[in-house]
Amino acid sequence: MSDLEELKQAINLFAKERDWEQFHNAKDLALAISIEASELNQLFLWKSAEDVNIQKLKEELADVINYSLLLASKLELDVKEIVLEKIKKNAEKYPIDKAKGSAKKYNEL
Repeated sequence: MSDLEELKQAINLFAKERDWEQFHNAKDLALAISIEASELNQLFLWKSAEDVNIQKLKEELADVINYSLLLASKLELDVKEIVLEKIKKNAEKYPIDKAKGSAKKYNEL
């Protein structure tokens, strides 16, 4: 079993044991990801990146990942497959010869 599958099984079991699956529809999981990402962003608000509380950052990042894995499971998506597809698509939009060392958006390269 891959590490990713182990994580998916663990988070799904956690939810199942608490009978939370009933709340885990695609819309609410997507909203939860956004809310947790906002909580992650809030850790950086009004301070430099070096001043972030790393323990809180790990907790909020874990929440984002957990809800993302729950959403992928709900929709029966292969996380590895969709991430690799997105990397391939981004590689086409951001060719190395144009994008290397640049923070410009693909349509500005």
